[in-house]
Amino acid sequence: MPPRTAPTERQKRLGAELRRIRLAADVSADSAAGLLGVDRTKVSAIEQGIRTISEERLRSLACHCDCADEAYVDALVAMAQPRQRGWWERYRGALSAPVLDIAELESHATRMRCAHSVHIPGLLQTSDHALALFRFVVPTLPDKEIALRLTHRLERQQVLEGESAPAYVAVVHEAALRMQFGGRKVARAQLEHLAEAAERDNIVLRVLTFEGGGFPGAGQTVNYLEGPVPRLDTVQVDSTHGPDFLHTEAQLSKYRAQLDWMERLSLGPEASRDFIHQLARQL
Repeated sequence: MPPRTAPTERQKRLGAELRRIRLAADVSADSAAGLLGVDRTKVSAIEQGIRTISEERLRSLACHCDCADEAYVDALVAMAQPRQRGWWERYRGALSAPVLDIAELESHATRMRCAHSVHIPGLLQTSDHALALFRFVVPTLPDKEIALRLTHRLERQQVLEGESAPAYVAVVHEAALRMQFGGRKVARAQLEHLAEAAERDNIVLRVLTFEGGGFPGAGQTVNYLEGPVPRLDTVQVDSTHGPDFLHTEAQLSKYRAQLDWMERLSLGPEASRDFIHQLARQL
């Protein structure tokens, strides 16, 4: 199979995990190449997510590197399987690769946690609210791309539907709830939509009020996507240049602690729904 020119974030993550296994065992790339029966350049390509690796070779490498965590190795094998074409692939070449990576990671998450200080979580936005947000992008987006982003956003939201939908825990700051993107009517409909979504079994919505005081972090959007094993969790944070993906042990620990702290400061689910209904009545 020819090398990939643009591996996805999930493919790059598999390569990074294989490199981590190798380095933790102090196994050189040359030794790994000899074990796998390939040249050294292919080991480098595998670890960059550019080339695939078979289940047999992956398990041989894990065994040689004394990686005894069977659940972790099984999860890596699943990641190495030929990738099924997801719905997001229809947008390949039309939207940025990191935006599509978010959808792919969400589709494989076993549980999702997030914290939003200024914006409503994308998976819980109404179409009118999302449309208003896309009109505040710098530089200004052409109408065609706005329409593409909106359609993609609405398709992303389907990950929270169905019997196999993952659990979703969202902490939304009062500031985000009070922002009136699109005007009062759009804002009121968005609040009512949030309250309705919070009634679903797999969604827990918690409001962090102004009275809750200070909280950790710089106020950026944080999405924590849990994998089949904790070592394969991923943090996605928003920035002005686009989404960033983090997955070192220290980074995962930091953002878990941050989300735990914010959840402790926030209102409980029922009180949060009452608070949202109250805000909606004021509009």
